Amino acid sequence: MRAQIGTLIIATSVIQLANGFFGTLISLRVATAGFGAVLAGLVLSSYFAGFTLGAVRCGKIIERVGHIRGYAAFAGLVVGATAAMPLRPGPLSWFVLRAIVGFGCVGVFVTTESWLNAKAQPSERGRVFSLYMVGTFLALAVGQLLIARIEIEGAGPFNTIVTLFAVGLVMVSTTRAEPPLTVATEKLPYGLLMRTAPVAIVGCATSGLVSSAFYALAPAWMQDNGIKRETIALSMLAAVLGGLAFQVPVGRLSDRYDRRIVLAALGFGFAGAAIALVHLPRSWAVLLPAAALLGGFMSTLYPVCVADAHDRMPSNRVLAVSGRLILVSGLASVLGPLIGASIMARSGINGVFYFMAAAALLLALAAAGSSLATEAPRHLRRPFEILAPQPTPLAQNQLDSSDGRAQPG
Repeated sequence: MRAQIGTLIIATSVIQLANGFFGTLISLRVATAGFGAVLAGLVLSSYFAGFTLGAVRCGKIIERVGHIRGYAAFAGLVVGATAAMPLRPGPLSWFVLRAIVGFGCVGVFVTTESWLNAKAQPSERGRVFSLYMVGTFLALAVGQLLIARIEIEGAGPFNTIVTLFAVGLVMVSTTRAEPPLTVATEKLPYGLLMRTAPVAIVGCATSGLVSSAFYALAPAWMQDNGIKRETIALSMLAAVLGGLAFQVPVGRLSDRYDRRIVLAALGFGFAGAAIALVHLPRSWAVLLPAAALLGGFMSTLYPVCVADAHDRMPSNRVLAVSGRLILVSGLASVLGPLIGASIMARSGINGVFYFMAAAALLLALAAAGSSLATEAPRHLRRPFEILAPQPTPLAQNQLDSSDGRAQPG
């Protein structure tokens, strides 16, 4: 069983390596293509539109065709759309193809996570998903390094991405791991979640807004300003590694103190790092630590919000709550590159950093105000976990024997 779980984790890490490279590559290619601010923003945000649509629809697809065939179908969509991009390099074509890539990626991730969540024993599920998320962060980081090693012009980088996705597809399609049974998830009205956990909703939206704007636009700006590709790769690598380094200490703080206080501190810290990037010298010795801090604060906003929401909701709605928060983050991620590209066309990257800082400050003030107005819930239902805003497992076969609820993944 451990070998089968390991195969799923390694395969998804290979796909995340390709995905990390793909995101930065598209930012750089759009910048050199001269699409204009509006079209560039649409192309960059289309991935998140497809990702969000997939988060809503892919569960039904998996329920209908099963995990292995679903995984093959979703990965096949990504492979086909990626291979077509150098053949159809126009903004409209890339808008559609990137949306298909986003839809396929979310299907791959939700298939893998639901599979892992169902097959891992309750006593080791936390360790399994910690390994899964560590593999994800490390693969995303290595994907940034490919930017410095591969010529980004022509079809070569797209062929590299296709190859990596195909490797992951072959690994999962030939695994001996038995796919899990699929079950329907419980519905949850947005109004109830908004009334119960308003700070978590605002925080997930802010996380999606600022992270999508940063990862979509920062590489393009650096390239337009003549920064070497090696420095671009190292800067994005620093942001990803900063996110990984912050996970455990922030998690411990949020389990010990009111999560809204921790969220407010993260918001103020992110705003400070964003403003510092505007005013500090833009040499690599200054840029890399600042990018690491920015990535650290940014990557921990979402999991703290998720944990806060689950503190306030019944434990039998774990999956429904996570699904709603994913959708909120995804919709905000669509807006991030659109708003950011418009701002960058008028005010440069400084305007984008000020925009992100303002969003984080609003979140920090909302979280701090809420902590003063209402008492914090006890952390009984959901401890902090290392999470990215990706689909939560849709199905599982095992329940925790102590309280009869699905274990978080």
